[in-house]
Amino acid sequence: MDRQNKPSHRLCIAPMLNRTDRHYRYLARLLTKHSLLYTEMITTGALLHHDHRRRLKFDPCEHPVALQLGGSCPDEMAQCAEYATEYGYDEINLNVGCPSNRVQAGKFGACLMLEPRTVAHCVKAIRAATHIEVSVKTRLGVDNHDSYQNLHHFVETVASEGCMTFIIHARKAFLKGLSPKENRTVPPLCYEFVYRLKQDFQDLEIILNGGIHTRVAVLEHLGKVNGVMIGRKAYEDPYFIAEVDTMLFDSGTNSRHEVLKKYIRYMRQQQHEGVPLSTLTRHLPGLFHGVPGARAWRKCLLSNAGKNGAGIEAVYRAESLLAYHR
Repeated sequence: MDRQNKPSHRLCIAPMLNRTDRHYRYLARLLTKHSLLYTEMITTGALLHHDHRRRLKFDPCEHPVALQLGGSCPDEMAQCAEYATEYGYDEINLNVGCPSNRVQAGKFGACLMLEPRTVAHCVKAIRAATHIEVSVKTRLGVDNHDSYQNLHHFVETVASEGCMTFIIHARKAFLKGLSPKENRTVPPLCYEFVYRLKQDFQDLEIILNGGIHTRVAVLEHLGKVNGVMIGRKAYEDPYFIAEVDTMLFDSGTNSRHEVLKKYIRYMRQQQHEGVPLSTLTRHLPGLFHGVPGARAWRKCLLSNAGKNGAGIEAVYRAESLLAYHR
């Protein structure tokens, strides 16, 4: 089956559970024109046994956008790949990095680093079912299986079935003893393993994820790998990705207030379709991060947008607290 054109991975916005829903991705696209956006992880079971239409819909402006799947059954992956094709996703990404107990119980996420052949079979099934490119997001290793040799073997095995893009969170995962939140910060970063992968697999796209909080760090990593994936920083300080987009692609970007103006139009439309205001505004508190008045903006927004019957005026009220600081 012919592959479609691969999206660029030079700048990616990480899949984040309870964060990167379609509303956040709409906001992100107002900030960054060139990045590849990712959905939250969606399990194959959730798509196959529930309303996949509701879970897969997205605004066309989000392109390029990747669907991240959690699962370990090749047949289920193939079916979900067909759904992804139907809805027009630009990439399918396998989650081989999440260490939560719930994910482990379902036999997917980081525990699959111990089963590279299973991941390879999933890649093979997806590639047979669709023309969409497939990528794998993983860790450096799990528990005491954290040697470079183990990581090399995992990538080599999965790549043998046609996966050409690996997104590496540059920490190992502890399957027991740490919460998912702690697993994002406690295991030490080891960028050298990721750099070494790129040296050993010149034909693969190696994307680095983890601990990227400055534009200087972005440039340093891009000197050694094909792309960077930005996670919590992109959510807590969304305008950072606008600055990175401009730096990497020499593109203009909207001001924070212009972004808010356009997102308000989107919120009005979504409210007409029945989406609660609080669902839409929960991605906004960090938009003015570092700007004078940002604390007052956040406090006012969080205090008022969730009230029963709250309308867009709650957002304007919060924005007015920034007016003196423009």
